[in-house]
Amino acid sequence: MSDSPSAASGPPSGAGLTRASMNLARKPRRLETFVKVLLLGSALLSVLITFGIILALIEPVLHFLGQVSFGEFFATEGRYAVVPLIGGTLMTTFIALLVAVPLGLGAAMYLSEYASKRARKTLKPTVELLAGVPSVVYGFFALSFVTPTLLQDILNVDVGFTNALAAGLVLGVMIIPTIASLSEDALSAVPQAMRQGSLAMGANRMQTTLRVVLPAALSGVAAAVVLGMSRAIGETMIVALAAGGQKNLSLDPREGMQTMTGFIAQTAGGENPVGSVDYNMLFAVGLLLFLITLLINAVSIAFVRRYRQAY
Repeated sequence: MSDSPSAASGPPSGAGLTRASMNLARKPRRLETFVKVLLLGSALLSVLITFGIILALIEPVLHFLGQVSFGEFFATEGRYAVVPLIGGTLMTTFIALLVAVPLGLGAAMYLSEYASKRARKTLKPTVELLAGVPSVVYGFFALSFVTPTLLQDILNVDVGFTNALAAGLVLGVMIIPTIASLSEDALSAVPQAMRQGSLAMGANRMQTTLRVVLPAALSGVAAAVVLGMSRAIGETMIVALAAGGQKNLSLDPREGMQTMTGFIAQTAGGENPVGSVDYNMLFAVGLLLFLITLLINAVSIAFVRRYRQAY
């Protein structure tokens, strides 16, 4: 009979399929929600770590500024003067950029525009391999080869055992992979149609690279340069070994200079008692270095946003 108990008690087959499909749809949504929460937690953790670093620096800095005035701290001479450290940092970074930007950008243009696929697969990992060399090795390379052999013997430059010139040159070699790799990615992201259009208008490959591809990838190239600059400013071992350990505010790169990171390394490894003025100055210099790096990155982000081109 059509009104049998079995037929009346069971749900319609269409409704059962709908419920099953809804249950299956809930599982991907739950997984997606879990992944979103996990990613949000990772982002918040990075922010919390940054604030934790700042909080760890603030208390010793306040103790330091309670004993040393701003005038003594931002003086050009004196035991607690930080301006010579800033000058040494800017000097070595400037020399490093003079080396790394032309070489890194040239390598990026070759890999992106002229190298074959086989050559690119071989050369790009080789260039990036320089980034894996420990910085202490670069420092000893500056002391054992760049200063005595390259500068003194080959180029006949009158430099001391430690000098900003050798430190800047080796520092530039160290950041070449950063600038080259990121710039190559930015250049490769430019649409092929722009290259073809330039060539169709009669421009040669060099003109296309310099006047079409490079301006189109300017934001990415600028970000690569700024990242390399930040890497150079924050480097410790190369400048600690090769630049020198004495404060010296000078425009002559042949002289020895102490950088901010070199001062931090020297103070942290010295015999200054914890809580002393000299020890707390370490945190003041570290906070200042953090603020300088933050300012550079903020300027970079503003520049990239202004000149970014979406394809």
